[in-house]
Amino acid sequence: MTPAEKKTENSKQDDLIHVRAAISGDQDAYSWLLKKYKPSLQSLIYKMVFDKKEVEDLTQEAFIKAFASLPSYNQEFAFSTWLFRIGINNTIDYIRKKKLTTFSIESGMEDVENDGPFEIPDTSFLADKEIILEQRQQIINNAIDSLPERYKKVIELRHQEDMSYEEIAELMDLPLGTVKAHLFRARELLNKQLKDKIRMI
Repeated sequence: MTPAEKKTENSKQDDLIHVRAAISGDQDAYSWLLKKYKPSLQSLIYKMVFDKKEVEDLTQEAFIKAFASLPSYNQEFAFSTWLFRIGINNTIDYIRKKKLTTFSIESGMEDVENDGPFEIPDTSFLADKEIILEQRQQIINNAIDSLPERYKKVIELRHQEDMSYEEIAELMDLPLGTVKAHLFRARELLNKQLKDKIRMI
């Protein structure tokens, strides 16, 4: 086990200890989990809504929902992945209700380790812009759906489920290097498909 893998494993074990304590009613355990993951969750949500006030509210909502659902948390999986999924789903619900439209595509072509997303938000509620962004999102979704299954799966797990490379490798029973190679190839294929289509809209 590499030092990085050992650090990740130790972090997961620490999380599990505090999750179990929180389920038992230990308020300090709740505080520990909040302190550890609040900055990361805020950063993730900010990439989706770009509004600091809303980010704070959405982050609090995500933790409330997560803590209320702790008894149903499957402890075989990383707590961070489970928490971030709750945060993402809650934010998506907020976006739908507010009719905010965004899309995100990871560039990452130069280096698979560098996840550099760019987002195109629309908070003006102008019909023409909403239509354009909806069309763009549909094009991206179609491009992802057209990927070979092995590439589509890693893209979905990495960018929709927010799983780490290690978690994807474990889930798909693949070597870590293969996961990274699949992600690089998937992004390369998406880039080729989307470059001209997005410009045309």
